[in-house]
Amino acid sequence: MISRHVMSVKNLSKNSIRVALFCLVRSPFKLGSNSVELQYSLPYIYKSPPVKITATMDSKLHVVMFPWLAFGHIIPFLELSKFLAQKGHKISFVSAPRNIDRLPKIPSHLATSITFVKIPLPKVEQLPESAEATMDIKNEDMPYLKKAFDGMETGLTRFLEDSAPDWILYDFAPHWLPPVAARLGISRAMFFIINAWFLAFLGPPDTMIYGSDERKRAEDFMIPPKWIQFETKAAYRRYEANWIVGATRQNESGFTDLYRTGKVVEGSEAVFIRHCNEFEPDWLKLLEELYHKPVIPVGLMPPQVEEDYSQSWVSIKTWLDDQNKQSVVYVALGSEVTPSQDQINELALGLELSDVPFFWALRKPSGSDDSYSVVLPDGFEERVKGRGMVWKSWAPQLKILSHDSVGTFLTHCGWGSFIEGLIYGLPLIALPFLVDQGLNARIIADKQVGLEIPKNDEDGSYTRNSVSNSIKLVMLENEGKKFRDRAKEMSPIFGDKNLHHRYIENFIKFLENHRIL
Repeated sequence: MISRHVMSVKNLSKNSIRVALFCLVRSPFKLGSNSVELQYSLPYIYKSPPVKITATMDSKLHVVMFPWLAFGHIIPFLELSKFLAQKGHKISFVSAPRNIDRLPKIPSHLATSITFVKIPLPKVEQLPESAEATMDIKNEDMPYLKKAFDGMETGLTRFLEDSAPDWILYDFAPHWLPPVAARLGISRAMFFIINAWFLAFLGPPDTMIYGSDERKRAEDFMIPPKWIQFETKAAYRRYEANWIVGATRQNESGFTDLYRTGKVVEGSEAVFIRHCNEFEPDWLKLLEELYHKPVIPVGLMPPQVEEDYSQSWVSIKTWLDDQNKQSVVYVALGSEVTPSQDQINELALGLELSDVPFFWALRKPSGSDDSYSVVLPDGFEERVKGRGMVWKSWAPQLKILSHDSVGTFLTHCGWGSFIEGLIYGLPLIALPFLVDQGLNARIIADKQVGLEIPKNDEDGSYTRNSVSNSIKLVMLENEGKKFRDRAKEMSPIFGDKNLHHRYIENFIKFLENHRIL
């Protein structure tokens, strides 16, 4: 049920318009020379459907971005900010000071449209002095970083009061933020940088908030939940399910991760998500059924390969140029994964045993200091010299994936890496560790764009033979042709810039047409 009204806004300030709108009743209003078309509807939102008032007008938006303190989250928020800025909208990008200082440089033509707002984290005793992102800490310290993140509430609230933006887009963690934005008359939405099947697996908001999920044991998460009515292989292995059981329990931050996500979803007017209808669309429909509010895909946001004249890229490119076409397996486990020493050893020895050329971007674990050095099996680098390259610092992943010599991507299955591999039509060899990665690996196998390295279901361990056999199957054997062909078929979807630009256009139109004035 939708009603439309118009009212005169001549000589009214933005805040005055907001106050007027809060008092809106179903009656006609008089049009003036500066008029705004108002639309309000009564959607079902959780248990108490509020009146939703929206408006359209020609003026540009002011959008606040507030990502979680992980660069795997911060960078997609920044990319979305650039798309908005290209349309002339003003962006205030909020994070902790060191995170902002570590961001890539903004293109000069967008610099005046994007303002970076630094809000310091409060001191939390258990965190290192300079820790402001997940890359600065060990996994066991994550609850304390969330506690510090919650301490940004006062500073952010003050900024919102002073700046009166049209929209605020936030991540999964700030459970306290939607009520603050609602009180200030700011339109608000969650931007989820991961795919739709992970959110759908968690369930409806009330289940997350009140802990009413019937799933309590690891075994319960090893099958699809009851609200997924279509066929899927998306479920956790036992060693992964132990993680999600932990996510249902209160941690040192004072809240469960599921509570945070549920409150953010419940308090949002819409959910924006890095997904598209051309790949696994049923999950988007399911999310709208679970959330009872708009779920707007922003597309896959395929990143662009940027020019790189650094000496490190010159060295990498020289090595890749010497390899045969599509002969190299590129290995990268992301910035958040911390493999055990045994896992590193078995991966290394599996690469050696495969006899396939490889480039391994092996970074030091999150939270390790400058004195940390990667320990590889004795004599490993000498034995694979020429055939394999172990790169122990940051590597330009997109540049490497786009090189003609790369034929396969051995990945931890983070959603960003999932997308980047299929942009270039590379079959994926899945080695998942955390959070959504196990579900992503099941989708990879189900869609036959790659396969998952076999692991022990109980503890997640794997062997050098399972690594070697997986690489050889995908890269060399006839049985792997189906993975190579299927991955190539996905490239036009994942890499179609025009397709995903249209998703961004629709996302921006939604913001422009559904803000509270």
